[in-house]
Amino acid sequence: MNRRALAVCAGLLVAMPFVAGEYYINLASQILIAALFALSLNLLVGYGGLTSLGHAAYMGVAAYVSGWLFLKFGFGHLASAPLALLVTTLMAAVFGLIALRASGIGFLMITLALGQVLWGLAFRWVTVTNGDNGLSGLTRPMPFGIDLNGANAFYFFTLIIFAASMVCIVAFANSAFGSVLRGTRDQPRRMLALGHNVWLVRYLTFISAGFWAAVSGLLFVYYHKFIHPQALGLTNSAETLLMVIAGGSGTLIGPIVGAAIVVLLKNYVSAFVERWTMLLGFVFLFIVLFMPDGVVPGVQRLWARLTGKGRAPQRGQP
Repeated sequence: MNRRALAVCAGLLVAMPFVAGEYYINLASQILIAALFALSLNLLVGYGGLTSLGHAAYMGVAAYVSGWLFLKFGFGHLASAPLALLVTTLMAAVFGLIALRASGIGFLMITLALGQVLWGLAFRWVTVTNGDNGLSGLTRPMPFGIDLNGANAFYFFTLIIFAASMVCIVAFANSAFGSVLRGTRDQPRRMLALGHNVWLVRYLTFISAGFWAAVSGLLFVYYHKFIHPQALGLTNSAETLLMVIAGGSGTLIGPIVGAAIVVLLKNYVSAFVERWTMLLGFVFLFIVLFMPDGVVPGVQRLWARLTGKGRAPQRGQP
């Protein structure tokens, strides 16, 4: 994405609260949270070539730890948030040691199993998670005394966190480490022969993806002020994987577009179409048939053909 388009997008995001109603502002906040979660998964799927079906575990654990510390121990958000990030990142480090013993379908099945174990614990460990009733009575933080209960205030808070996270993820993807990561995705044996520690590169990426998923988990629980075991479930993981694939895995803008498509269909179109999941299926079928690389690479390729200039988008580029 060139600088002019980036500036236009940034301007539209900043101007939204001044031109849109409260419903659409809340919808935009949900899209930003889902987009950050999808970007975290994209580090594994798009850049590392590691498809995970248990990524929702990191979002859910961060949300649960934050809520549990707040409700059970009376921790403020300033203390509970970093502790939740630390616990979730350490969990990602442990899970990475287990999951990266395999690759391909084996990796997918291990991540799925780990995610389902945590989902089961969230349902059964009633003394900690309150079971199927979830944790309620949570509040939003008040940074510098600013009340985030209003739609506009929380939207700007989410936008700032998202922008800062996006800058870090872009720097990660475009760094020398990111180039090595893409190399391990495309030619792992060649990268190993060149002296790169393929396992370590993937392991560090796994931990990084868990961290950014935890950040989205905090935003998720702040937005809803409630956390339920379903947040750790397979449906949430699969939905986010669809966001990444639909928008364009291995790109920096694709997961954001994919998140917008899914959230809009889930929250807006469902108000007019009873079987919105069927519509979601048709949308993804269209994308797979006509834009197999995802919406963003597909649109870029179409634009290049229509204008007769530019180059075909490469995987791993914005």
